[in-house]
Amino acid sequence: MNAQRDSVETMQSDAHALSTAKPALWRRFRALAPGSYTLLSIASPLLLLAIWEGACRTGWVNTGFFPPPSAVLDELTHMISTGEILVHVGVSLTRILAGFLLGAVPGVLIGLAVGLSPVVRALVQPLVNATFPIPKVAILPLFILMFGMGELSKYAIIAVTVVYLVLINTYEGVRDISPLHLDVGHNFGASRLMMFRDIAFPGALPQILAGLRISLGVALLVIVAAEFVGAKSGIGFLIWNSWQVFEVEKMYVGLAASAVLGFVFSLGFDLLERALLPWRVVARGHGRRRA
Repeated sequence: MNAQRDSVETMQSDAHALSTAKPALWRRFRALAPGSYTLLSIASPLLLLAIWEGACRTGWVNTGFFPPPSAVLDELTHMISTGEILVHVGVSLTRILAGFLLGAVPGVLIGLAVGLSPVVRALVQPLVNATFPIPKVAILPLFILMFGMGELSKYAIIAVTVVYLVLINTYEGVRDISPLHLDVGHNFGASRLMMFRDIAFPGALPQILAGLRISLGVALLVIVAAEFVGAKSGIGFLIWNSWQVFEVEKMYVGLAASAVLGFVFSLGFDLLERALLPWRVVARGHGRRRA
């Protein structure tokens, strides 16, 4: 019995040592490298590219479909020198930003109204619930019929995509506001404009920014898909046209440009959040330090 008890105690002590070893090692690593999270963020894509390059050079993958990153980089350098990629990125970026503004502003205003007014909610919410599930790319032919093959149809499809996401997130943000704050505003005789500007908008701002971030990323997806069939320039046109003539490296340049734009959008919203919601950034920093 004593030998069995000693064995159990030994196993428990070994398990405890294993459970504390990883946190201790991680704390030691972070003490040596304060920017460890940044290093990991940089190392992970570089490692993926290195594995991809090695797989291409050793013949593990078909380079006709998956060209090595070095070949894609050579093509990107050539397209930058000729200015071709800059034209396509600039066209797509203009379409995204124009449509984003056209959809984001009414999305915020309508979302605030839906959150504050039961009458507006009763009028708007059934329409949103019924039409939101419709794939926005599926109505692109309708916009082409209405606005033609020009820029207006691209702006419209982006605006419709954005307005739903921003509206829904804004409405949820207003719902999360404590009823006490709304009651205080009513009790002090706040006007409708003051309720919008001074209570609902600041209270829903974290959710509004989340909706704007998501909608901008989805807008990039939608415009690339729309440019497949209804454009003569842009990132989507570059990808589709390169696929048709089997210029695979050029197609991957278009895919990489989409990824870079998405990264820039995310970085921009991180900076905007730091400026508008500094307390959330501080709270996240405390959470990381505890981890």
